[in-house]
Amino acid sequence: MGEASRPRRAAVIGSGFGGLACAIRLAQAGVSVTVFESRDQPGGRAYVYREGGHTFDAGPTVITAPHCLEELFSGSGRRMSDYVELLPVTPFYRLVWPDGDQLDYDGDGEHMLRQIRERDPADAEGYQRFVEYSRRVFEKGYTELAHQPFLRFWDMVKVAPQLAGLRADRSVYSTVARFVRDEHVRQALSFHSLLVGGNPFETSSIYTLIHYLERKWGVWFPRGGTGALVAALVRLLTELGGELRLETPVQKVRVETSGDATRHLVTTAAQTDEPFDLVVSNADLHHTYARLYGEEPAAARTARRLEKMSWSMSLFVLYFGTDVSYADKIAHHTVVFGPRYRELLEEIFHGDKLADDFSLYLHAPHVSDPSLAPPGGGSFYVLSPVPHLGNAPLPWDDLAAAYADRILAALEKLLPDLRAHVVVKRWMTPQTFQTELVAHHGSAFSVAPELTQSAYFRPHNKDAKIPGLYLVGAGTHPGAGVPGVINGAKATFRCIAEDLGLPFPELAPDGDGNGNGNDDSDVRGDREPGARASVATPASGQTSAPGPSAPASVP
Repeated sequence: MGEASRPRRAAVIGSGFGGLACAIRLAQAGVSVTVFESRDQPGGRAYVYREGGHTFDAGPTVITAPHCLEELFSGSGRRMSDYVELLPVTPFYRLVWPDGDQLDYDGDGEHMLRQIRERDPADAEGYQRFVEYSRRVFEKGYTELAHQPFLRFWDMVKVAPQLAGLRADRSVYSTVARFVRDEHVRQALSFHSLLVGGNPFETSSIYTLIHYLERKWGVWFPRGGTGALVAALVRLLTELGGELRLETPVQKVRVETSGDATRHLVTTAAQTDEPFDLVVSNADLHHTYARLYGEEPAAARTARRLEKMSWSMSLFVLYFGTDVSYADKIAHHTVVFGPRYRELLEEIFHGDKLADDFSLYLHAPHVSDPSLAPPGGGSFYVLSPVPHLGNAPLPWDDLAAAYADRILAALEKLLPDLRAHVVVKRWMTPQTFQTELVAHHGSAFSVAPELTQSAYFRPHNKDAKIPGLYLVGAGTHPGAGVPGVINGAKATFRCIAEDLGLPFPELAPDGDGNGNGNDDSDVRGDREPGARASVATPASGQTSAPGPSAPASVP
């Protein structure tokens, strides 16, 4: 389709990171963009709760590969540092075990080696080989493929030899186990797949690339919280002429075809059959097909196929504020391993009940940015992976309070007398994911990142049966996580650009505009974050203010 056929209007359903990233690219290409958000704040799962002077990020808290974000700003001649400041986080994670063992996981290779060598000298050499393996996987799985859409089986066939050489058929854990033998080190090098909704014993070894990605670009946190990063993207979008409609859930979309022309007629409570030339859905995949496009026969068939796929686990997320800081006792990110690893994960991903034990991820953002808590206080969230509702339809309204107390009690080993110092708390359960976020089965990360549900085998960035429907978010290629959905938005925009003859700017292979991969001048920033963008709401109705690598041999 040529320049004369370029559409004038695009609807983006959902203002999560993927939706905002694709909307920004569309606006930069000259397309008129309207973003529909059902909640009263932008960000989708990156929601923000505020209570008693405490600020709680509801969603993503780990920012990696910041060049993906920077590219959204540089695409229109701007600098991200003029909108938001990213703070380096060190260590990346503190890992603790029930026996008192502890490892500070960071990007300092020598520091990691020293800690691993103290456990087992042979594992230090194995860790170095693992880092090299992770680099090779990164160069293939991230640099080359993360932002490429896999729309045809041939796209998969072309990279199959390299993926086979990297033994993508093996799981993350089994791959790590071939390099190191200390069980705690194995857990330290394999837990990352949980951050994108995958079981380390089932997720493809391609996800070991996260280790090298973090070493290469670090782990970051936005000053003001993840919500400040969302606000920066919204500000950029509105400056480019994009519109954001809050508290405007899309009820349905009808597809109307006349000759070669297709229109998507979007219905909300405010307007029926508003016409758009294309739709980008950042909503839950199953919700998109079963509800939004439910009148389309092709969509109904896709919904049934989705129901047969494996879905990621859900989460119980507890947000709590304290009247003491505990900043001298913890790191920004802490992973608290439970007494079981493989067995617990089996119950989380495939069990039909709530396990008696748990492993936890504790987020303490005030360690990096004290403004997120009252003076002398702390703002935390802790998440516990739990089965999704399709496997375990538990009565969470009855279970939540006691489960929250069990978690707080367990954390008192790190945070003494914690329960006596909690002044505010709230939680999200799988039921919340299902009702408020319309997540299928209450899944926290959409379709599970298994090998048979990756790349070409993952729901595509462009629908093959419904012209003009495109997808972004955790459920489509390449998957969950902030860099995942940002790169996915780039892959989706590539599909749109090819279909409609739009310009598609490329990023330098190393992600920094000059090919060296280490320019962070626009990451840390030297200014306060920009003012929060004003957006339209139903009440006001006003708007104001990478190269190929040789196949790796795996031991």
